Amino acid sequence: MANILVVDDELGIRDLLFEILNDEGHTVELAENAAQARAARLRIRPDLVLLDIWMPDTDGVTLLKEWASGGMLSMPVIMMSGHATIETAVEATRIGARSFLEKPITLQKLLKAVEQGLSNEASPRGMPEGVAVVATHASPVSVSRSIPIEMEAAVAVSAALPGRDGLLRGQQSFELDKPLRDARDEFEKAYFEFHLAKEGGSMTRVAEKTGLERTHLYRKLKQLGVDLSRNKRGGSL
Repeated sequence: MANILVVDDELGIRDLLFEILNDEGHTVELAENAAQARAARLRIRPDLVLLDIWMPDTDGVTLLKEWASGGMLSMPVIMMSGHATIETAVEATRIGARSFLEKPITLQKLLKAVEQGLSNEASPRGMPEGVAVVATHASPVSVSRSIPIEMEAAVAVSAALPGRDGLLRGQQSFELDKPLRDARDEFEKAYFEFHLAKEGGSMTRVAEKTGLERTHLYRKLKQLGVDLSRNKRGGSL
C-alpha cells in the first residue's frame, strides 16, 4: 500500500477521499492549502499526490510548478478540478501532472487513476485516459472530455466516430465559434455516440467505459439527443 497526499481546500472532499483511500489500505495525509502540502511533501515523501487546482492561497498549478523547478516532483501528481480550462490543463500537463480527475469525483475513476499512478501504468505524461487529441492550426494538445473547450476556431478530433451507417469513421470536426454550452453538447454527443458504436449499443458497457451510472447515462443521452436505436447491435440497454 502507498502513502498518498490529498491537497484540497474543501473539507468535505478531503474527508471523502480519506475514507475511500484509507479503506483501500493506503496511508493518507491531508492538506488544506499549499503551505501544509509543502510540509507534508517533505515529511512523508508521498508515493502519489492528489492536488486540487483551485485553492485560495497558492493554486495547484503554481505548487506543481514549484515542485518541478525545485526537483521535488519525484512522485506522480493527479490534478483535481471541477472547472479547469484547457489552458490550465495544458500548462499542468507540460509541467508534469500525470492526469486529471473531474469533480465530483466518481469512486471508479478515483481508484483507477490512483492504481495507474502508483503502478506507473498511466498514459504518457499529459495524456490521461479518455482524452481526445485536438488539432488546430497550432500544435496538437490533449483535452479531457470534462474540460470546457475554449478555442478560437474549428477543431478536428482524431478519434473513431460513428458514421450514418453506424460504422466507425476516422475524424469529426467541431465549430467552436458558438456558445460554450452548445459546443460542449456537440462534443459530448460525439463522445457518447463513439462509445455506443464501439460497444454495440450496450448501455452497461458504455456506463462502465464512461464511469457513469446507467440511469445518469440514459438521461444524459436523451438530453443530448443521441439516437440509441441506431447504435444498438444486439446489445442490452
